[in-house]
Amino acid sequence: MSTLRLRGDLPERVDLLNITPLALSGLSEAEAGRLAIGTSRRGLTLGDAFEIKLDGSDSLVIEGGSSRLDRVGAALSQGSIRVEGDVGQRLGEGMAAGTLTVTGSAGPYAATGATGGTITVGGDAGDHAGGAVYAAKAGLDGATLIIKGAAGDSLGDRMRKGMILAGSAGAHAGSRMIAGTIVVSGALGDHPGYGMRRGTLIAGGHGALLPTFVETGTPDLVFVRLLAQSLKRLGAAQADLLGGTLRRYSGDLATLGKGELFVPA
Repeated sequence: MSTLRLRGDLPERVDLLNITPLALSGLSEAEAGRLAIGTSRRGLTLGDAFEIKLDGSDSLVIEGGSSRLDRVGAALSQGSIRVEGDVGQRLGEGMAAGTLTVTGSAGPYAATGATGGTITVGGDAGDHAGGAVYAAKAGLDGATLIIKGAAGDSLGDRMRKGMILAGSAGAHAGSRMIAGTIVVSGALGDHPGYGMRRGTLIAGGHGALLPTFVETGTPDLVFVRLLAQSLKRLGAAQADLLGGTLRRYSGDLATLGKGELFVPA
C-alpha cells in the first residue's frame, strides 16, 4: 500500500488528476515528488504537499484531507484510492474502474463523467454530485456513487447511466436525467426530476412536486424488487425503503416524460 501524507495546510488548490496507483507504480519516490499538482504560478509539486511512500501496489491511501484536493481519483482505471478526510471538487471525474473511498465530505461535481467503479463518500457531498459539468453531455455515466450523508442540489443532473445512493438530497434531484437510478433514504428537496427524460428516482419523501408529474398508482414492479435485493447485497440502508408499497409518479411530461419517481404510499 502506497501512502501520501499531507504535510499541512495547502497554500492553493491542487489537481490530483494524474495521481493514481497506476501512474505512481513506475516511479521512484523522488520522481513522484517532482510531479506538478499546483494550480497557480507557485509551481507546487507532490513532494511539496505530501510525504510520499511508494511500494508499487495498486492501493493508494491519502492520509489527511482538505477541501483544496481537487479531482482525486479522476481517471482511475484500476486499483483503489482511500482518502482519510475531506476532498474538493470533481472527485472521481471520468473514473473508469476501481474503488474510490473518502471518509469525509466531498465538494461539488463528485463522480461527474464516471463510467465505472464505485465511489463512496462517508460524509456529505456538494451540489451536482453525479451531475454534468458545464458543457458536458452527461454526468454519472455508469459508475456507482454512494453518499452516506446528505447531497446538495441537482444530484444526478444529466445522469446517463449507473446508480446513486444518498442519505438525503437538495432541490432538483435527478434534473435533466437521461437514465439511471437514484435512491435516497431520506427526503428530496423541491422539484425533483425537473426536466428528466428517463430514469428512476426513489426517495423517502420530497418537497414541492412539479405539476408535470402525474400519479400512476402503486404498481408492484419486478424491477423494484430486484433493485432491493441488489441494495441488500451492498448492505445499503436504502434497501429498507423498497420493502413497502411505493407510489409512482411519471414525468417530466414537459419533456420526453418517461422518467419515474417512487415514494412511500
